[in-house]
Amino acid sequence: MKNNKSLFLLFTANGISGFAQGISMLAVPWYFARTLQSDYFNISYGLLTVVVLVFGLYAGTLVDRFSRKKNFMVNSLVCGLLIGGISLGGYLNHELSNFLIVAVFGITMLNYNIHYPTLYAFGQEISHPDDYGKVNMNIEIVGQSSSIFSGAFAAILLEGIHSGKGKLFGFEMNFPFEINRWEIWEIFMMDAVTYFIAVALIWMIKYQENPKLKHQSNSIIQRVKVGFSYLKKHPEFMIFGLFSYSVFAMLLVEIHAVLPGYVEHHLNEGGSVFAAADLIYAVGALSAGLFVNKVFHSTNVVKAVIILTLITTGIFFWAFASNSVLVIYTISIILGFCNAGIRVLRLTYFFKHIPNELMGRVNSIFNMVNVLIRSLFIFLFSLPFFSLGDHVIWAYFIMATFLLLSGIVLILNYKKLNT
Repeated sequence: MKNNKSLFLLFTANGISGFAQGISMLAVPWYFARTLQSDYFNISYGLLTVVVLVFGLYAGTLVDRFSRKKNFMVNSLVCGLLIGGISLGGYLNHELSNFLIVAVFGITMLNYNIHYPTLYAFGQEISHPDDYGKVNMNIEIVGQSSSIFSGAFAAILLEGIHSGKGKLFGFEMNFPFEINRWEIWEIFMMDAVTYFIAVALIWMIKYQENPKLKHQSNSIIQRVKVGFSYLKKHPEFMIFGLFSYSVFAMLLVEIHAVLPGYVEHHLNEGGSVFAAADLIYAVGALSAGLFVNKVFHSTNVVKAVIILTLITTGIFFWAFASNSVLVIYTISIILGFCNAGIRVLRLTYFFKHIPNELMGRVNSIFNMVNVLIRSLFIFLFSLPFFSLGDHVIWAYFIMATFLLLSGIVLILNYKKLNT
């Protein structure tokens, strides 16, 4: 690939910050599941998605209005200061309120709405068109490698290792050391520090800004309208963007709003199984980064996305019908491959078809709709029905049905999307 040094710094910054973010985003829902406050968290998560929905379009205008390098640095710096400040409060008071714990989750969610559109637009901007597939593959490989490490660390930090014994992948194991369970504010401090490391790495990137970014309108409304107008002229991109995001939407709902309750109340297991499922998911996602282009080298992007969406539909129906830790691990690795595979394929498709100066806004429109869908499902799964006994399994049935409908829409529009 051309411009290797800059891309290496970008990948590394994303990987380091993603490592601690992953632990925090696992620690928060598990904290509330362990303290029997999952309903509180799910309602809070639903409200946060509404905030993100409003913020999402504005985030896209920032990505396309200002230097991607400055966006990345300022965003990381602000998140590091905010999360570091909350963590410091935990150290001083030896506790954190539920509000502040959810606030860290919310800050990270808002960060994602600037971070990922900036990451993809930045990667597109500093790479050659011939390398788009490799760039997306490497973003996925680095990101998921970080998730694997964060999942492994989360499994240990959330439960600790006592008397040389601890759980990993849900199985009791012997360790030659002991680790006390980390307090949640200690996890947040590690998260904050990695943001500052990311700032330093991005600062070292040699970067020439896309000159078209300087000529964007200063009006937020006008900049948003440009993104919508582009998709109105290209409805095939709108259809593909919306429905190819369905697996990603259900993945986030599953990890944060469904899986903790599924593990706790249906499988009757502890935090190590929850963390291990996320780690195994990351292994599947990493394998997608390594092999998805090879697996589907003779299949066009749209057909490949349809296949992966239907596979995800099948495994969610399997989760509904199963009551096994090994099955949920199998489902997690397949889900990881399918979601990450769709993301690599979708981004390559968009890199080739959408101008760089519009990438932030177009991605934000898709993210906005995605957040709206997630919020509806999260509020639905916050109903008391899903907390009774093992009724949480019906959440998987509902998500599987939604994915099946999404796959059907893509199939019906296949010829239009593949032109």
